[in-house]
Amino acid sequence: MPDLAANMVEPVGGFQIQGRMMRYNLFVPRLYNWCKSLGFEPGKIMPSRAFCSDESQGYPIIMLAKHFGTFPFNHGVVGGIVATDRHGPHAAHGQDLLIVQASHVGYDPETKIFGIYRRAQTTHGECSSNCGKIQHVIGWYENEYDFAKHNILLHNADGEKIIIVDNQLLREDRDEGLLLRLDKLIATDSAGQRMPLKILSTGKVFAPSLGLIERMGEAAFNGISPQPIGSNLTADMFYFRRDIPRLEEGVHHLEHNLIRYMPQIITSVSAMLTAAQINTQIEFDRTFRTIVKEHAYKGKRVLFIAGLNIDISPQTGQLFPLTKFVPWAAYVQDRDSFYYTLEQEELVQTLQQQSLDNPDQIDLDTAIQVMAKAAEVKIDI
Repeated sequence: MPDLAANMVEPVGGFQIQGRMMRYNLFVPRLYNWCKSLGFEPGKIMPSRAFCSDESQGYPIIMLAKHFGTFPFNHGVVGGIVATDRHGPHAAHGQDLLIVQASHVGYDPETKIFGIYRRAQTTHGECSSNCGKIQHVIGWYENEYDFAKHNILLHNADGEKIIIVDNQLLREDRDEGLLLRLDKLIATDSAGQRMPLKILSTGKVFAPSLGLIERMGEAAFNGISPQPIGSNLTADMFYFRRDIPRLEEGVHHLEHNLIRYMPQIITSVSAMLTAAQINTQIEFDRTFRTIVKEHAYKGKRVLFIAGLNIDISPQTGQLFPLTKFVPWAAYVQDRDSFYYTLEQEELVQTLQQQSLDNPDQIDLDTAIQVMAKAAEVKIDI
């Protein structure tokens, strides 16, 4: 089994991964049996998935079809965003209703790196970003951060500690870009002003704040030449501003979910993993309320579960990824519209208590063969 813990990031907003991962061949039968324990009727359950469109999400979809006996309704758009305007159609397609939401992140067991996935169908089995949508969204912010961490310099000039900041980074009137929390970096004078010690062609020289000196240590200012602050530019020292078009569940929805957390995301050990975790948390919180308010779900049993799909690149001889699901939270509603939520620890325990045996699962090969042998149906036009 690949060692995921070797490259794990710190928990984000309470989201724990270690010890909570389940392979999909174990997660889905447990999920099915949990549905039955809630009163869901076998053969009358309409599962729905809110996954990204990536082909790496195919195996989880197959497992849902196998155990629930029907192909799941498509409730998601690229990036793992829930299409809440599809609640009504979903409700009309079944008696008892299940929604599984999952943002996803790739994992390569050879390099132990999150955010990439080996594409077996490419010419030489190359790796690419996974989730590609998340990578596309965070790429601009990573580029802004890379510029900032190389253009904030620390030095010691004639025994005086200084910080040199690029002029663009000092402009607080910009419509978009990385904006510094200057109080974390630059000292103020007795009048509370941040006056430059020297004006340069592309930047300004200031006295560093006491907080920065304490955090960085004396050695950081004692280089032979000015040294970039680098990764010591931590998430609390900056934020982002960007004009993102507002369209609920549209092409920019994922970016809206993530922008306020971008400093935390791009400075984490694994930006892609952190972004996927945060998106799952935001989507559960947002979608929960839309389900409560959805008239089409009134009088129906509903289970909404959100989590993270970790797509482990297929190895030699494997057709599909060894996908693991990390549960985050769940919403449970009965036919009287009484509902409650389960937080991560209780949700994991609830799933682990369910049987792995599912006598109702279907044999996909047999089902396909039955259709292949079925009598021809003439379509009159």
